[in-house]
Amino acid sequence: MPDWRITRLNGEYCVTWDEGDIRRRYRLGTNDPKEAARRAPARYAELTRPKGSTVKDLWQSYCLDKAGRSVVTTMKYTWKALEPHFGEVEGEAVTIAHCRAYTDARRKAGRKDGSIHTELGHLRSVLVWAQKNRLIAHAPHIERPAKPDAKEGYLTRPEVTRLIEAANSPHVKLAIQLMIATGARSGAALQLTWDRVDFNRRMIQLRNPFDKERRKGRATVPINDGLYAALTEANEGALTPYVVEWAGDKVLSIKKGIKTAGGKIGRADVSPHMLRHSAAVWLAEDGHSMEEIAQFLGHSNTAMTYRVYARFSPNYLRRLAASLEV
Repeated sequence: MPDWRITRLNGEYCVTWDEGDIRRRYRLGTNDPKEAARRAPARYAELTRPKGSTVKDLWQSYCLDKAGRSVVTTMKYTWKALEPHFGEVEGEAVTIAHCRAYTDARRKAGRKDGSIHTELGHLRSVLVWAQKNRLIAHAPHIERPAKPDAKEGYLTRPEVTRLIEAANSPHVKLAIQLMIATGARSGAALQLTWDRVDFNRRMIQLRNPFDKERRKGRATVPINDGLYAALTEANEGALTPYVVEWAGDKVLSIKKGIKTAGGKIGRADVSPHMLRHSAAVWLAEDGHSMEEIAQFLGHSNTAMTYRVYARFSPNYLRRLAASLEV
């Protein structure tokens, strides 16, 4: 239930909530109940938003505005790193010097540039949001370390077979099969529900049509024979709406299970994302076009597909090399 409620005052609807023993009540400017219900959440968020303009205040305001979205959960951990350096700084007063000092401190603490890039990226998102919502006049430039290149490691087909065999739980085996056969990210695989698995048409819709959050790379893909058999078996014993489940509950992370299986086959570097990368490499090795691979992976821009996977194609630049025969 929300902290606020809708009440009436002299025939007009209000948004009302309690702060200790004090009741707060503000008019919504309408006597239409549907319009009041529409206006109330935004009005409540506006009225309860921290009034200050320090980074800490703006961060709290951003999280209130984005409540319920997955990014807010991630930003809870990001803030633990950022707060000692930026918390009391005015949002408009953040400088490149602040950013460089933060980067140096995090590197000395052993953090990789990829993590620092993400942390400062969250800070940038908050400040840009604050400017759009007129909480600050302008969002200062946030300097970040260059984003590291994606890891190049991938698994061969025999290694994936051994990985599945080494998995110590049925849900880990199924997750590996699902991710390698669809190229799905781990989040998409773990959030997949049975209502988006079409056994008749043998198709999987990785994107939840009711989820309004922007998600990367969630396509609708066919089900191959191996995955069809695995899904059919799993569906017969399903206890939840989720395809990947454990002990009658949704699985939140598969990293540890895959890491354990990877250690058993001598691939301690294996990760859920490596399965998606491996699927893409296999598709390129089999000579499929970059445009088709981009569609299968849900890439919005084929340029990235070309940049990462074209070199794995057996036809990559071969006609050009043939032109240089002496």
